Amino acid sequence: MITDARVPLAHQQPYSTAYEQMLERVRCEGVYPTRERAEEAARVVLAGLGRQLTGDERVDLARCLPLEAARVLTAQIPDTQPRTGWDFIKDLATRSGASLATTRWDIGSVLATVRAHAGPDLISRVLHQLPTDWALLFGQADITPAA
Repeated sequence: MITDARVPLAHQQPYSTAYEQMLERVRCEGVYPTRERAEEAARVVLAGLGRQLTGDERVDLARCLPLEAARVLTAQIPDTQPRTGWDFIKDLATRSGASLATTRWDIGSVLATVRAHAGPDLISRVLHQLPTDWALLFGQADITPAA
């Protein structure tokens, strides 16, 4: 469980039902053995996504996520330049100490859940803000128009 070192465990609030359901969906998507492992993946990926998004898309995405997930997403300061999908995978792997394959799996599991919460219209807006190879991370075909 994510804890705030400033708040004694006895005084911390339990997670909302919506966040628990989100973590259960991540656990099922990623076939993780425990909810704690799903939560670890969710925190790393949502924080990374929060460093990539700006503007209305960031705000709207936070609004459709459970409060606990929205806090992880919005606690991050956005990077000045969005990373390509591949650079995003490498960055999260470095930050988490996981392999590239594990990191890619975690990203797919979490972003599939985010996509379900956000809906197709918002995900389309988010993808237009990011480099085109991000569509694959969200489990969608590349959004680049055919020439």
